[in-house]
Amino acid sequence: MGREREVPKKSEKEVVSYTVEQLVAVNPYNPDILPELENYVNEQVSSQVYSLDANLCLLRLYQFEPERMSTQIVARILVKALMAIPAPDFSLCLFLIPERVQMEEQFKTLIVLSHYLETGRFRQFWDEAAKSRHIVEAVPGFEQAIQAYAIHLLSLTYQKVPRSVLAEAINIEGLSLDKFLEQQVANCGWILEKGHGRGQLVVLPSNEFNHPELKKNTAGSIPLEHVARIFPILG
Repeated sequence: MGREREVPKKSEKEVVSYTVEQLVAVNPYNPDILPELENYVNEQVSSQVYSLDANLCLLRLYQFEPERMSTQIVARILVKALMAIPAPDFSLCLFLIPERVQMEEQFKTLIVLSHYLETGRFRQFWDEAAKSRHIVEAVPGFEQAIQAYAIHLLSLTYQKVPRSVLAEAINIEGLSLDKFLEQQVANCGWILEKGHGRGQLVVLPSNEFNHPELKKNTAGSIPLEHVARIFPILG
């Protein structure tokens, strides 16, 4: 649920309580709600919730009130949008951010990170993210969200994946990876096989993308939220 705000309506005595979502729906171009939307961005970060509509509304208000723009808030919006991948949220938000702001170093970094994710270049992504921890670690759950996306992408592409490839994609190695794989085998139907000269192989669950013959019998794909369930253990 969104934060509540008291907004006068018709008379000073008649006061109605609105959630942030209702404020956005009722009067999205009212600059008076800008502080509330900024507070809600911080609440999304601290509570690990997300509202694309509220964030887009705030970015639009910044276009009309550029002198009131908080680059810290904008950066947090972009990180939350990046966490929503494969949804196109990052591009939708970036479109509303002035080019002069995008040229700031922190935003250039986030644009590069987005490009690496969109092209499946996970090693480069994690290397770049490690250099910019002050940006991404300001938003709890960032690492887990990207790891979930990486597994989602691998699951759509491969029937079997070398352990080394999985480790690179999710940025987990050694004993931590052993523990993670044990959980996957126990709870998510993964199978571990000994590879031919390539070390351990991870057999991923069948779906219509990594086993096309299943497509005619499958109505939908693998929901990303199902993959995301596996990550509480990483916390």
